[in-house]
Amino acid sequence: MDDFNEKLYLMKQERNRGRWQGVIITVSVMAVLFLFGFLWHKLYVVFSNGIRTGLFSDSYKSRIITDDVDQKLGYIEKIIDTYYLEDVDEDAMKEGIYKGVISNIGDDYAEYYTKEEFSDMMSDTEGVFEGIGALLQIDQNTGALVIVKPLKDSPAERAGILENDIIIEVDGEDIVGQDLNVVVSKIRGKKGSKVKLGVVREGEKDTLYFDIKRDTVESVTVEYEMLEDKIGYLMISEFSDNTSGQFKKALNSLDKDGMEGLIIDLRGNPGGNVDTAVEIADVMLPEGTVVYTIDKNNEKVEYESDANCYEIPCVILINQYTASAAEILSGAMQDYGKAELLGTTTYGKGIVQTVLSLGDGTGLKMTSAKYYTPNGINIHGVGIKPDIELEFDAERYEEKQEDNQKEGAIQYLKDNK
Repeated sequence: MDDFNEKLYLMKQERNRGRWQGVIITVSVMAVLFLFGFLWHKLYVVFSNGIRTGLFSDSYKSRIITDDVDQKLGYIEKIIDTYYLEDVDEDAMKEGIYKGVISNIGDDYAEYYTKEEFSDMMSDTEGVFEGIGALLQIDQNTGALVIVKPLKDSPAERAGILENDIIIEVDGEDIVGQDLNVVVSKIRGKKGSKVKLGVVREGEKDTLYFDIKRDTVESVTVEYEMLEDKIGYLMISEFSDNTSGQFKKALNSLDKDGMEGLIIDLRGNPGGNVDTAVEIADVMLPEGTVVYTIDKNNEKVEYESDANCYEIPCVILINQYTASAAEILSGAMQDYGKAELLGTTTYGKGIVQTVLSLGDGTGLKMTSAKYYTPNGINIHGVGIKPDIELEFDAERYEEKQEDNQKEGAIQYLKDNK
């Protein structure tokens, strides 16, 4: 086993140990959760970054907090007071309890967010933030945090961060196995401040360290250009609030230049705002369902296109990091026969997370529904298979800066004019 693969194996092992540690912590201290009275909160529910609002006006009594758990917690607190050498941060302990409860419900995507973490997560959808400017994704097999792509002219790119780098440390802290949004909140920070990242890079024996000065980053999520033979190329890096506007502007510009074929590049797109993906699909698809969800009560919610069908030969580039909202767009375009998918099988995230604001600045996230393509396919854990399978030739790209998948899409459109 080479050094790089050995590090990935150790990351996977560490992730599994972290889960067991979470169980132990939860059993020990979760009882504080309801010792401070009943839970009364106005909840603002964010479904995949589209807002729905609900109100809990009744009091609730925990099923978890029994007399024996309450008594055990008191005993643990007494031991801490008696033996622990240092002063304790009781607020931090409470936050740890809430995190423990949510992290052990059996949902890999569930998370409790502190005020700072919740604020950072909500700002992700706005397209403007303070940080290093890089798209991140969790590798499903290893739990590794992968740099999908540093944003153009961002602090991350200027510091030398590369695509497919794996972050293992943030300011000296081992972050392997931690929730994506939690790690993002640690990397984010005020403009002018610095963060030190420890990175594993294929081909490098030792961990690489980068001191990166944070800056204001405006996420340009759509890039485009006209290629040979009037073939338009349009790359979407993520689906944030400003993406649909950028997409429509790019499409109009390419149209004015006489575009006769279109490549939409969704490789490395981790998803984002489902409403934004539906808005883009609305431009490209005929009238009908773009995606629908089914929750635990078997309730179905459909997202529709209004028949703004854009008639043009189209190829969508996908890979193993094409996820979530990017898969919704890809799946809908494939089901309606409006695009050929080229590349490799997508990530396979066919579930929906609901984000709940708890009214005090903190929040929760948990899986609340499954989503289905127009043809009724749930791709969770499976992904979307391309119509044209073509592995990315990384060696060729490094040596000659030639993108064989992009070239394959160009050739397909030339042959099918």
